[in-house]
Amino acid sequence: MSKLFVTERRHKIMEILNKEMRLTVKRLAGELDVSEVTLRSDLKEMEKEGLLRRTHGGAMLPSYPGEEVSFSAREKQNKNEKVIIAQQALDIIKEGQCILLDASSTALELAKLLKQKNIKLTVVTSGIYTALELRENPDLTVILLGGVVRKGSSSLEGILGSNILDQVYVDIMFTSGNGFTFETGLTDFNVYEVELKTEMVKKATSLVALMDHSKIGKSSISSFARTDDISYFITDQTLTKEQYNNFEKRNIEVLCPVEA
Repeated sequence: MSKLFVTERRHKIMEILNKEMRLTVKRLAGELDVSEVTLRSDLKEMEKEGLLRRTHGGAMLPSYPGEEVSFSAREKQNKNEKVIIAQQALDIIKEGQCILLDASSTALELAKLLKQKNIKLTVVTSGIYTALELRENPDLTVILLGGVVRKGSSSLEGILGSNILDQVYVDIMFTSGNGFTFETGLTDFNVYEVELKTEMVKKATSLVALMDHSKIGKSSISSFARTDDISYFITDQTLTKEQYNNFEKRNIEVLCPVEA
C-alpha cells in the first residue's frame, strides 16, 4: 500500500471506526503501513477535534460508552440549544414548500415542531426517526430517501436513494454537522453519511445550517457543504462581531437569540 497523506490516513481511520466502532493501533499500523508512533499522534489530534475517543491501545467513536452508537445519546446532548435552533428554523418555512431534512438530532427537533403545526409541506429526509416523527401529521407528505442502514445509526447512508432527489424541487435544506469553520464549511465525521448529504446539498435551492455554539470553530474529517453554499446560519448563542462580519461578507443571514 502506498504511503498516505495525513488527511487520507485520518479519513481511512474514520472509515474503519464508522464500520467497526473501535480499532487498535497495532492493527492500523499494519493496515495503513505507518508507524504506531505516527498513528498515536493522529489519534491524539483527532480526539482533540472530537472525532474519536482514545482507549488503551486504540480508539473508539466519541461519547458512547458501549459498543453501539446510540442516537438517543446524541439527541440528549445540548438538548435545550437544539430546541432554540429549531424554533428559529421554523420561522423560515412557508406553506407549500418542499424541504429537505438531514438525519441530525437538531433536524429531528425541527420535525417535532413541524408535527404540531398546521402547514402543508413536502418533507424529504434521510433520517429514519425524523420520517417516523413527521408521519403523525396528515398535512405533511413525507419522502424517505433510500440507502444503507448501519447498526446503531438513525440515518440512511450511501447514494442509493439519491435519484429520488432528481424528481423533486427542493426549496430549503436544513442540515447540521459535527463542526463548522469559515475555511472548511460544514463538516462531519461519518464519511458514509457525508456522501449522501453532499448530494442533498446540491439539490437544495437554499441551505440552512443548524449549528449549536459548541460546533462553531471546529472542523471534522469530511466536508459536505462549503461556507458559500449556506443561505442561513442558525445558532443558539449571540455571535462575536468578527463572526457576524464574516457571515455578512458572504451574504449569509444569521439567526440567533438577541442579547437581553
